[in-house]
Amino acid sequence: MSNGEDYSVPAVWSWDEESGGTFGSINRPFAGTTHQKDLPVGKHPLQLYSQGTPNGVKVTILLEELLAAGHKGAEYDAWLIKIGKGEQFSSGFVEINPNSKIPALVDYSGAEQQRVFESGAILVYLAQKFNAFIPASSSEYTEMMSWLFWQMGSAPYLGGGFGHFYVYAPKKFKYPINRYTMEVKRQLSVLDQRLSTSEFISGSTYTIADMAIWPWYGRLVLGRQYGAGEFLNVSEYENIQRWAGNLDLREAIIRGQMVNKTSGEPAEQLRERHSSADFDLVTEDKKSSSSK
Repeated sequence: MSNGEDYSVPAVWSWDEESGGTFGSINRPFAGTTHQKDLPVGKHPLQLYSQGTPNGVKVTILLEELLAAGHKGAEYDAWLIKIGKGEQFSSGFVEINPNSKIPALVDYSGAEQQRVFESGAILVYLAQKFNAFIPASSSEYTEMMSWLFWQMGSAPYLGGGFGHFYVYAPKKFKYPINRYTMEVKRQLSVLDQRLSTSEFISGSTYTIADMAIWPWYGRLVLGRQYGAGEFLNVSEYENIQRWAGNLDLREAIIRGQMVNKTSGEPAEQLRERHSSADFDLVTEDKKSSSSK
């Protein structure tokens, strides 16, 4: 890893459209639409527009957990938004999320449709709507909310910081990788210490805080995020390993990870979901492929 050339800071920053990197073609310093396109709407009251990134997976895990718990009103359509192609900048998407980030949800079950954006806000909205996966205890509820906000504030350092410079940046530079690795290791230490005295994030109850944190830090210690397990020495976080491994066995988490997924094994990708029967089709395709 090289420190690279020294950067001469200009008096006034200007946008370099040729900055490169995996997302260089879609990153820009202003908001708004780039093209006109309406969003599709399915038959269910809940319409999710997302991609199977960690932030997107948070919401599909909760929706699958709600359905598994018997909340039939949580049936949903999940439409794939290909962020690498800039589909989050369509007029339809910007209308429901002016920040142009996945996931975004529209709830048509009320007298007026309700948009919800930001993954943490969607989790709270759905948990309160169905009165599920939130602790009954006031103390544990407050603990859950504290950890939920911890995740929302910490994940940018993991994704936009460490993940960007370790994986996506056009060149590897020692300073940013070391800086963000140190912070990610600190965050993992914080979480590991919490889980040394608690079965779940908020205490004794499985909640939306677990669903928010697992796609980022759980998958990281299970070796499924950025290919950085060895680099980060994740095996030392035994309490996160225990928690992450237990949640990894939950059927709703297995299903939630498949929705809007665009990478990995094709047999694990359910690019769009409009019915629980869609999972059966993926399973049948997987069996068919393995028998050939």
